Amino acid sequence: MSMDKTEKSLPTLFSDLTRETLELIRQEIALARAEVSQKISTAEKALVAIAIGAAIILAGLLLVLQAVVNGVALMLPPDQAPWLAPLLVGAIIAAIGYAMIRSGRNHLHPENLAPRRTMRTAEQPHAGPFAALRQRDGH
Repeated sequence: MSMDKTEKSLPTLFSDLTRETLELIRQEIALARAEVSQKISTAEKALVAIAIGAAIILAGLLLVLQAVVNGVALMLPPDQAPWLAPLLVGAIIAAIGYAMIRSGRNHLHPENLAPRRTMRTAEQPHAGPFAALRQRDGH
């Protein structure tokens, strides 16, 4: 009885299966790495575009604020306009910024982030994921 070239022993088949499975896993990992690398590169480019856009917007806002300062200066006495107009506009802008920061900080307070409805539901004996079991057991 001679073995045909297409016939392989069971240990050889398992060996081939193991080798091919490991190779497939290696290829999948390489593919995942390449894809993640590409996604990171895309995200980096997007973040650079956002940062440049934010810088341009900031420059534009500074020019708008300078125009506001110049407009306020026209309404003030000429001897006080050079120092009072930027002071008034700057104080108003700073107050708006401060109010926004406080509002944001208040929204980030741990009390505001707690899942209150879920906690109330979990505290109720007749509610929650185990309510049916408690009712069935008579508790």
